Amino acid sequence: MKTHYPNKAKAFPLQTVLVVPFLLQIFAAVSLVGYLSFKNGQRAVNDLAEQLMDRTSEVVDEHLKSYLSIPQTLNQINANAISRGILDVRDRQTLGKYFWDQMQAYNLTYIGIGLTTGEGVGVARYDGKTITIDDWTAKPPNNTYTYATDNQGNRTQVNARWNWNNFNESWYIQPIAAGKPIWGKIVTANFPTGPYIGVSASRPIYDSQNRLLGMIATDIHLLKLSDFLRSLDITHSGRVLLLERDGTLIASSGTEKPFLLVNQDIRRLKAIDSSDPIIQNIAKHLQTYGFGSITQDTDFKLEVQGKRHFVDVAPWRDKYGLNWLMVVSVPEDTFMEQINTSTYTTLALCFGALIIASIMGVFTSHWIVRPILRLNWASEAMSSGNLAQTVEISGIQELNTLSNSFNHMAEQLHESFTALEKSKEKLEDRVEERTTELKNALRELQRTQSQVIQSEKMSSLGQLVAGVAHEINNPVNFIHANLDYVQEYTQDLLAFVQLYQQYDPNPAAKIQSVAKDIDLEFLQEDLPKILSSMKVGTDRICQIVLSLRNFSRIDEAEFKRVDIHEGIDSTLMILQHRLKAKPEQPEIEVIKDYGNVPLVECYAGPLNQVFMNILVNAIDALEENNTKRTYQEIEENPSQIKIRTSVVDSKWLEIAIADNGVGISKEFQQRIFDPFFTTKPVGKGTGMGLSISYQIITEKHGGKLEFFSTLGFGTEFIIQIPLQLKVDAVV
Repeated sequence: MKTHYPNKAKAFPLQTVLVVPFLLQIFAAVSLVGYLSFKNGQRAVNDLAEQLMDRTSEVVDEHLKSYLSIPQTLNQINANAISRGILDVRDRQTLGKYFWDQMQAYNLTYIGIGLTTGEGVGVARYDGKTITIDDWTAKPPNNTYTYATDNQGNRTQVNARWNWNNFNESWYIQPIAAGKPIWGKIVTANFPTGPYIGVSASRPIYDSQNRLLGMIATDIHLLKLSDFLRSLDITHSGRVLLLERDGTLIASSGTEKPFLLVNQDIRRLKAIDSSDPIIQNIAKHLQTYGFGSITQDTDFKLEVQGKRHFVDVAPWRDKYGLNWLMVVSVPEDTFMEQINTSTYTTLALCFGALIIASIMGVFTSHWIVRPILRLNWASEAMSSGNLAQTVEISGIQELNTLSNSFNHMAEQLHESFTALEKSKEKLEDRVEERTTELKNALRELQRTQSQVIQSEKMSSLGQLVAGVAHEINNPVNFIHANLDYVQEYTQDLLAFVQLYQQYDPNPAAKIQSVAKDIDLEFLQEDLPKILSSMKVGTDRICQIVLSLRNFSRIDEAEFKRVDIHEGIDSTLMILQHRLKAKPEQPEIEVIKDYGNVPLVECYAGPLNQVFMNILVNAIDALEENNTKRTYQEIEENPSQIKIRTSVVDSKWLEIAIADNGVGISKEFQQRIFDPFFTTKPVGKGTGMGLSISYQIITEKHGGKLEFFSTLGFGTEFIIQIPLQLKVDAVV
């Protein structure tokens, strides 16, 4: 019988009562501190941004004053030296070395003077490394010489000649007209050494009598200002710009160049056309005021791509006429990053504390449940076939006893299944070993069978060739031997007829009629030619018969000393019908490079078979290559077979047979000596030629058969056999 207790107020676990209020206090305190820190940080951002921009503007201003004062100061020094007579403007050689020394001391791109006489001299360093000297006279054309210099400032050689006229150039005209130190307009050029954007500080020069001598100018490279601006710390997130009063970029701390390259010409970039969104938006905002109307320091905020930027614009002038705008822009994120990081850190700590407290609350329940779960997981793993299971010991005594029993049972099952698995592996190994033996035996049987078949074919072919050669040899020798007598008798008869005609020029009418019918004159002329042709034909037949007998070697001992060149020549004679020219292709050229080779102990018949197989493959490769080329292309790059013989290390005979055919692809090279493997179309090859050749060379002669092939360039087979073969050892 169940006892029912009356309902009471809802009770909370002690763990909840202890943990929840503590978590709420931590969360409230951290949130309040984070909020106040965020608000105070926002108020400090504006002051910090203004201080950073002011400090950056001061650094840029100091650098501009220092960098831009050098040309004007140097011009003043040089002008004073000229007016006092220290420098003689007429001695352009010395003046060039003097300017060369100054170029070594200062970071400039050009120092030069132009005289009222039209003459002048200048020193240039446009690439920042190489210093050259320009020296010009008053009369164009080609009146200007550009000299290379050594490390002492001496002129070494003329690099170029070109035209220059002082009186047509603004570089000369502007300071003369102004009559005082000025800055010229910014100029651009695309030199071989790289893009150049420069500005020239110039002034007129006078002698001691205050008479005008001309002008002096010193140029600086404005792209170096961009390098300086990029070196500022602020440029990693913000932008620093220098603008002309028309909105043209002079220098920028961004990665974008202040110019465009159009048809190899330098075109300066308007800030409003910049691909940098920050520079473009600042320029658009300034354009609403008017670039030329900004006369004092101006601050404003600008939003670019969803981010706020603080912008400071200040005019920059000097006493020589420069009038630029200096712009400093800093994104609000630069200052808010640490504030936001602190806020995020505070929130992370708050949630971290909450999570840690929650974890501690549930740890006790997990402490009891986890050992049971481990037992459950181990049981499921064993049911899936993974018997190597061990349950860890927990801190609860009762569960430890259960875990130990489970581990003992799992160990016994694992040992039983391991023994069964080993028995299975042994049986599989024996089956696999037996299968491998059967495969090897079958492969060897197939190879032996193919070799026997091929050997029988070659033996039958050799007997047939030898028989045909023998049967042809007797009648051909009879004809060939008697042709000499026939030729001798014929010459005697013809001589007798000529003698008869000489002593009886007017024979009987019957004799004249018969002589006319048989065309005696033509017969006397053509009969010796016919006999000569028959002589050549019988010689050719004798050579062919000899080649067939040499190739078959059926009438000689199987193993003997032979002239290897006879075997090669006999094989070539048999293949002559495939080597000679055809209507669709020229003759295949055979190049013989026979070395001084002694007689070789070998199996002549099988070795001739190897020559036949390799040469037939070479001819097939050349014919396949010729099908892809025109007749003219084949004549320009003729098909060739090169045969070379030599003695290697006084012990080995080497025969190399190379062609310039299609070659063998890498995927086929590993299988080229495999039985029944062929790349030829069905019906044109059995795949046994090279396999049997490899066996003849390596097994029958104890030699080597190698090849080297490049697809599209040809193949070379190299045969090496010993000069003296030990038959018993090879067998």
